Amino acid sequence: MAFGTALVLIYVIGRVYSVVSSHLELHHSWRELLATSDSRTPVDPDMHLWSKQRVAAYRESLKSQAPFPLGVLKIPSIGLEVPVLQGTDDLTLNRAVGHIEGTSDPGSFGNIGIAGHRDGFFRGLKDIHTGDVVELISQTRTNRYVVDEILIVPPEETSVLSDRQKPSVTLVTCYPFYFVGSAPLRYIVHASATASGNTEHSRKALTSTQRAGLAGTPKT
Repeated sequence: MAFGTALVLIYVIGRVYSVVSSHLELHHSWRELLATSDSRTPVDPDMHLWSKQRVAAYRESLKSQAPFPLGVLKIPSIGLEVPVLQGTDDLTLNRAVGHIEGTSDPGSFGNIGIAGHRDGFFRGLKDIHTGDVVELISQTRTNRYVVDEILIVPPEETSVLSDRQKPSVTLVTCYPFYFVGSAPLRYIVHASATASGNTEHSRKALTSTQRAGLAGTPKT
């Protein structure tokens, strides 16, 4: 009995340690990336616009191992500051926003595709306007963009992720924002790099994952 009880205690302690360390790792990585851009340290995300289901999914996602972020997406006009992780699977988009595979890597040229849930981190996109500033912070630089186009398209319209005339970032979420059930459309925010929009950092660049084919955002 004593041996069995000890095994149970070891298992419970291991699970608690895993959850706590995963949570701390996520916020440590976030703070470290922001420190390279001389930005303030963020707190837990503002979830007052989120659906109850998305809040619960976010908190549940913190129990899993956190990958190192590719960067941080900031949109001051809507108060958004969120890590960018690789991929667009459910766990990734519950925890943060995701880099769309097949698009340019954060910190590089081309068109960088980033997806997020309409009832979570990207809910605030409903209030974004042309002319708003978008910042994408990596370990080597801060790239600044200005919103120049907002579109509503069907989900099969993948041309929105094609390269544009200038280095760009394209934000993708489902639409309408408050639709009940699987939203039928996609809300697209295009932002182009500004002439003086790059600030170099002194740290070594992150190694990005190999790009694959386009991956659409999950219907939410």
